[in-house]
Amino acid sequence: MTDEPEAIVAADVQPEDADVENSLRPRQLDEFVGQPKVREQLQLVLESAIRRNRPPDHLLLSGPPGLGKTSLAMIVAAELGRPIRVTSGPAIERAGDLAALLTSLTEGEVLFIDEIHRIARPAEELLYMAMEDFRVDVVVGKGPGATAIPLDLAPFTLVGATTRAGLLTGPLRDRFGFTAHMDFYDPWELELILGRSARLLDVDLRDDGAVEIAGRSRGTPRIANRLLRRVRDYAEVRADGVVTRDIARDALAVYDVDELGLDRLDRSVLDALVRRFGGGPVGVSTIAVAVGEEPTTVEEVAEPFLVRAGLLARTPRGRVATPAAWAHLGLAPPEGGPATNRSGGGPTLFDA
Repeated sequence: MTDEPEAIVAADVQPEDADVENSLRPRQLDEFVGQPKVREQLQLVLESAIRRNRPPDHLLLSGPPGLGKTSLAMIVAAELGRPIRVTSGPAIERAGDLAALLTSLTEGEVLFIDEIHRIARPAEELLYMAMEDFRVDVVVGKGPGATAIPLDLAPFTLVGATTRAGLLTGPLRDRFGFTAHMDFYDPWELELILGRSARLLDVDLRDDGAVEIAGRSRGTPRIANRLLRRVRDYAEVRADGVVTRDIARDALAVYDVDELGLDRLDRSVLDALVRRFGGGPVGVSTIAVAVGEEPTTVEEVAEPFLVRAGLLARTPRGRVATPAAWAHLGLAPPEGGPATNRSGGGPTLFDA
């Protein structure tokens, strides 16, 4: 493919919500809420580049989905006063795709590659020279008669985003002059984000309603904004349009989001682990069969939050429900069971 996509949509954002999601993005660094250390470091990098009238070093942003990596990339371009070109790692399948994209960049333009760890290896190797020397070698022909034609590139800034920093190769990671890891947000930060989004969406959001939604948003702005839109729908149809704590609770109950932010899949995993397998240990493939999902879905979508919330533990013998998981389901963990004593017992039929 030679035509790079002009925009990307995150996996957990529905197409009809993409325009709304973009409208809620902060436009300037001063509008960006949270990540204070990253904002301070990035501001220094950008201000220095502006004063020197040079493109800043290439930037790498890592962290879980929905924390604002794409927003920060767009803010970088806005702060520099330069255009931005947006693509994703899976869209760059061949070195020729990347060469066509790089040679079309104008001086100072920002190139944003989301999920950069999924870029094809031949394209990644071409990217090394482009990042260091602003040059690419285009190979014409095949076999002994092949000729490499060097092409100079206009100086540009690459902003890479990844949710799996550990999958980046060393040579690619080392070519970024600035790297930042983004952490989950505190509830009070999400309340500020919800207040700003409510003003943009013309939603009458009360303080107690913002507290309720923020507490169920998993520390993730994208989830907070999505829940706000669904609570808004409920408030407009079944109430007077005002989002209070009680309205937020009733709305999120309809959408199967409980007080910890667990959704249907999360609760299904916990329920299967506790009720069917006695709290574990049990292998992820067995859990996936029990809940009717693929093992990768359970491992990459449900497990990270369950582990972070202290409801599930990964052990060498399989997944184990913690006492907090039993309590969340209204059950008491068995005395001496895996939830209270993870060190005893041998392998079971359901071990990973």
